Amino acid sequence: MRRHEFQPGRLIAGLVLLLAGVLYLAETTGEADLPWYAVIPMTAGGLTLAALVGLVTYAVRRDRREAISESSDR
Repeated sequence: MRRHEFQPGRLIAGLVLLLAGVLYLAETTGEADLPWYAVIPMTAGGLTLAALVGLVTYAVRRDRREAISESSDR
């Protein structure tokens, strides 16, 4: 299998959605008593954080690629 780039934004998004699913599962089984409106802001905030991390990761990698291509051009 070919190696791929680590993408922390996707990792955060997956973890947030997994946590939301676990919380809903705990609510359904009766182990937790969560109001319905508690999970929605947590999910939206987590996805926003994942988007910001993805943008920062993209910007850092773009700058590194440009620096490498500039040094090889010389």
